[in-house]
Order: sequence, then C-alpha cells, then structure tokens
Amino acid sequence: MNEELFDRFDSLTFDDVLIVPGYTEVLPNETDVRVQLTPNIQLNVPILSAAMDTVTEARLAIALAREGGMGIIHRNMP
Repeated sequence: MNEELFDRFDSLTFDDVLIVPGYTEVLPNETDVRVQLTPNIQLNVPILSAAMDTVTEARLAIALAREGGMGIIHRNMP
C-alpha cells in the first residue's frame, strides 16, 4: 500500500532543481525578486522562516522584516 502512494506522484530531489552557476548577461540590479504572498502582502525578498522554536524568534523575524522578508514566530515564544 505505501509503495502505491509513492509511485502515484512525481517527486523532485535537490539535484532536480539545482541551479548550476554559469555566465549570464542579467545584471543583479536589473532583477526583481518581489513576490505577492497574499492579495494584501508583498515581500521584497522571497524568504520566509519557519515557525519553529529553534529557527525563528524575535531577532530573526525583525531582521527578515527589515530586509523585506517575513519571519513566522513560533507559538511557544515568551
């Protein structure tokens, strides 16, 4: 039964989506990495941190917000 579940869907590994470094004519200041997270929330950088007590607390959430990302604060934070 478990094998049927795994065979049913395609899956990707890190190697499938690895970006190989190479020459490009695109200049960094000409790129736009903004993302529309919800109809009312736009992030300037597409980075969200996990709501885990070992990952995101106030310092990281504030730092990400200052850079244009978002930190999801875990529920156990004092």
